[in-house]
Amino acid sequence: MQVNKKYGLWIAGAAAGAVAGLFGAGGGMVLVPLLSMLTDLEEDEVFRASVSIILPICVVSIIMTPYYPPLFTVLPYLLGSCVGGLLAPRIVRHIPTLWLHRALGILIIWGGIRYLWP
Repeated sequence: MQVNKKYGLWIAGAAAGAVAGLFGAGGGMVLVPLLSMLTDLEEDEVFRASVSIILPICVVSIIMTPYYPPLFTVLPYLLGSCVGGLLAPRIVRHIPTLWLHRALGILIIWGGIRYLWP
């Protein structure tokens, strides 16, 4: 189902924001499939758009959260995320898009199964 590119981006962004707001994470998991289905973006553009949309969602989530963990608790995750964010774009250029889609699908299924049986 192709929708006007502008509306597809709005719908995908709203869905990602809602998922992130409700569950505290996971906005990116809905973004990639929705951007692929609702817009005419090329596959490599979908992943770049997803990353650029996630940043503002994260900032809004940080501002809206009632709990701020101590900096020393989250610092290792922040540093690891920065390293991963710097390395991944250099690595992803060498991975076929089909494999990226499959890896994302596996991660979504694994996460869903993991949360069904805590």
